[in-house]
Amino acid sequence: MTEQTAIERLSQYRQKQARIQVLSTYSVGAGITVSRLNEDDQLQELHAKLRKLPSYMYLSGYEQKIEQVANAYMTRYPAGVRAQQQAVPVDVMDEEDRELLHELRDKIAKVIAARGYEVRSDIDAILTRLTELQDLQADIQRLDFILDRLQEYKPYDATLLRYIYVDGKNAEEVQSDLGISKRSYWRKIAAAEREYTNLAR
Repeated sequence: MTEQTAIERLSQYRQKQARIQVLSTYSVGAGITVSRLNEDDQLQELHAKLRKLPSYMYLSGYEQKIEQVANAYMTRYPAGVRAQQQAVPVDVMDEEDRELLHELRDKIAKVIAARGYEVRSDIDAILTRLTELQDLQADIQRLDFILDRLQEYKPYDATLLRYIYVDGKNAEEVQSDLGISKRSYWRKIAAAEREYTNLAR
């Protein structure tokens, strides 16, 4: 990575943050935003981890009973919530089991409604925005990580770059905060940017 590329990416920090805020408020219907969908992705990861644990560790006794009945009747276990709802049997002989399965379908229906799946009409646009949000968040995390590492051995350089590229301070504000002269201002910036580039490449 060239110095120009590294600093150009750092200079986009505030723009990326602003875009993240805009994307986070984009509505996908039913009061659900793109940022909420991103959180749902993280919840899916948590659910995947929970599924590896015995159900008694995270389900109540009644929920375990529903799970046992579902396992007794279901022949497939799809991943999507819509497919899961359709996979729950409807016609079973035992009345108590039928009621428990009906309750399970209702629970899945509430999940579908809460996530707004019933009203999403442009899934491609939603996925595009979600992907952009996740990419921007990853970029910001990367920039912060590099600045944090720089802070560990060149705290002055890291502070100077944060003032300029993260906080958006102008030259006079930076000079005042750091107590540096106009003459040395650009020289110190150039030195800090070189150190940052060496670390980022």
